[in-house]
Formats: sequence, structure tokens, C-alpha cells
Amino acid sequence: MTKLRELYRCNVCGNVVEITHEGAPSLVCCNEPMQKLEAKTQDEGLEKHVPVIERMDTSPTGCDCKECGVKVKVGSVEHPMEEKHFIKFIEVLTKDQVLRAELKPGMKPEAAFCVKEEDIVGVREFCNIHMLWKK
Repeated sequence: MTKLRELYRCNVCGNVVEITHEGAPSLVCCNEPMQKLEAKTQDEGLEKHVPVIERMDTSPTGCDCKECGVKVKVGSVEHPMEEKHFIKFIEVLTKDQVLRAELKPGMKPEAAFCVKEEDIVGVREFCNIHMLWKK
């Protein structure tokens, strides 16, 4: 049974889907069952993937309130953002929202979000090679 906010990946074509309406017994893509992604939480090698949350001194651009703002960076050492190896997205999860920044090769592996740090229930990111990571 699928659950809200779970991520699934097709091992044939690479499609990644996030559950926004729970209840399906399973997901299928390319005539194969999709793999539920389990987020890793500890770096094992040279690549750094675990998201790092930093409180911002000023609110992010486009944020109307004055007392919120966090920046999420991928890894304690900046993650590569190359054509063949990059962070696809960073998400901040609150009780009521999923805030997502979509990234591309050449961009910095970080994103600013208009959210109070105390409202965050989770942060995760997706590397096109090393898959899903969370803090």
C-alpha cells in the first residue's frame, strides 16, 4: 500500500514519482514494479549527500515574512553538479507541505526555502546516481 510522500523509481526508464494520493497496492512502470526508495542517512564514501540545514539571517527572495528562512545544502562538502552526476531536487517537508527546489547540472547544490526551521519535519534530496538521502 502506497503512503503519502513516498518516492518510487522505475529501474527500467528511471522515472521517479512521489505519492500525492495514497492507497495504490503497487506502482508499475515499463511493465515492471517500481522500487520504493529508502532514504539513506549516513555518507559512506567520498561523495557527501546528507542534507545540511542552515538558518538564514534574511528571508529568501520572494518570502513575505521576515522571521523565516532556511538554506539546505547537499553534503558537508559541496556535491558535484556535473552532467552525469548531480542533485535533481531538494525537498523540505513540513506537516502540511512539500517544498521542492529542482536543480540542474552547473547549479549550486543548495536551495533557500521560506519556512521556519521549527516547522520542518524532514529534509531530503535526490542524487541521479546515489538516489535518495535525508536528514
